[in-house]
Amino acid sequence: MGPMTLEIPDHLFTAIDHVGMAVPDLDEAIAFYRDTFGMTLAHEETNQEQGVREAMMAVGESGSHVQLLAPLSEESTIAKFIGRNGPGCQQVAYRVIDVEQVSAILRERGLRLLYDAPKRGTSDSRINFVHPKDAGGVLVELVEPAASAAH
Repeated sequence: MGPMTLEIPDHLFTAIDHVGMAVPDLDEAIAFYRDTFGMTLAHEETNQEQGVREAMMAVGESGSHVQLLAPLSEESTIAKFIGRNGPGCQQVAYRVIDVEQVSAILRERGLRLLYDAPKRGTSDSRINFVHPKDAGGVLVELVEPAASAAH
């Protein structure tokens, strides 16, 4: 272990960043989470690369969010997920200090990551995913928040 790994906590993850929900209609889902659960819309964007329209719904003042993910096309990963499983929980995302370092540690522990290098996530975060077959059937996302968003 070199000096670079000292900044990474033994527990690797610093918080649950968000839980991703696959939804067929983003506007309907935003209204439901707002009007029924009292969550507020913190952020909304379209991510062409991931094939989604998405919204981050703030869970109180916790800093955690529910991410609503709606497909942009029938070919998108989220559309395929909904086709296979119906709407529902699609991913759990953990906040990390350094996505490359944590990815390297998880690879050393025998896990497959979906990307060789991190990609851009919501609000310019940097992300990678652990293969669900290596994480008990759950798609695990690693999120390094953009420097401007770090708490």
